[in-house]
Amino acid sequence: MRNKRFSALHLLLAVVVTLVVTAGGGLLLLRAVLGEEGASLIEAFVRIRTQFVGEYDETEVVDSALEGMVDGLGDRWSHYLTQEEYQEQNQRRQNRYVGIGVTVSYEREEGLLITEVTAGGPAEAAGLQPGELITAVDGSSLAGEGRYDGPELIQGEAGTTVELTVQDSAGNVRTVKVERADLETDPVESEMLEGNVGYVHLLNFYDNSADRLEEAVTELMDQGAEALVFDMRDNGGGYLHELTDMLDFLLPEGPIFITRDKAGHEEITNSDASCVELPMVVLVNADTYSAAEFFAAELQEQGVAQIVGEPTSGKGYSQQTFALPHGGAISISTAAYFTGNGTSLIGTGLTLDQEVYQTGEGDTQLEAALKLLEP
Repeated sequence: MRNKRFSALHLLLAVVVTLVVTAGGGLLLLRAVLGEEGASLIEAFVRIRTQFVGEYDETEVVDSALEGMVDGLGDRWSHYLTQEEYQEQNQRRQNRYVGIGVTVSYEREEGLLITEVTAGGPAEAAGLQPGELITAVDGSSLAGEGRYDGPELIQGEAGTTVELTVQDSAGNVRTVKVERADLETDPVESEMLEGNVGYVHLLNFYDNSADRLEEAVTELMDQGAEALVFDMRDNGGGYLHELTDMLDFLLPEGPIFITRDKAGHEEITNSDASCVELPMVVLVNADTYSAAEFFAAELQEQGVAQIVGEPTSGKGYSQQTFALPHGGAISISTAAYFTGNGTSLIGTGLTLDQEVYQTGEGDTQLEAALKLLEP
């Protein structure tokens, strides 16, 4: 469903566009309100809508214009979302999705390789197993380049059915019908490692991630954990309030996060006195971004954790997503953020205590972390 709420800005733009169409004087008002550049965008759209004689898709025109506008900012963190992309993002950020409950890879030319089956999901109920290949969806082959279209073909509305052609490791082929369903993603995976080291792998900073991290850490401590490893590798970040809730849980009293907006206004987030008093290591790689990168930086700054892994990008801006009347949205950088001591990661990234790369044999980064935690 599209968002039907309109702000004062939407109302103003609607009035201005109406003036442009109905009276020449509206162009002067448009320039006064939006400047020459903004007026040019609106006027171009009005000209297309009222005078262009060819066939065109209006949504495609608007999407292209908005995407170009945001790209023109030159900010790698800002982007435009179509209506479909915005809806998918909202669902993903709830740690929920509609699907059949499989994780797949593209490593096999014959189709999608199932690497994981979600416990209790439709795929498990239909008998799908890790190691099997999905070679066709509703009769459409996934061989070769077709496998990259597979996830989109498998997705659909909850309650509908998708027919999969599946090949097992012995080469036997069967057809399986699976009903799509609303599924939840657990953003935290945890286990106790040797030496009473609690391992917490955080997948994202979206809905419920802070609560789940607290639950996992508490459970590991109840089991006798004497140290913690937080795995932030391949974590693209998420919501800042989830990040600050995690830092508040882990760190002692004091400032843990600072944001500064375009007008220079600062907001400081403080932790309370309650904290987790265990030695910690944070694992990072080149795909550790945003809140995940900052999580490591703040724990290190407070002296409670060391950082092991690869250099990071140095993301120091937070984004806000603004819904647009036609159903799409723009996500743009609206604030710079800093550690509790006022340090920015922009241009520097994290300061690694140990720079370690994966070798392809075992998990060398985790092994390095465990060595740091040895008594």
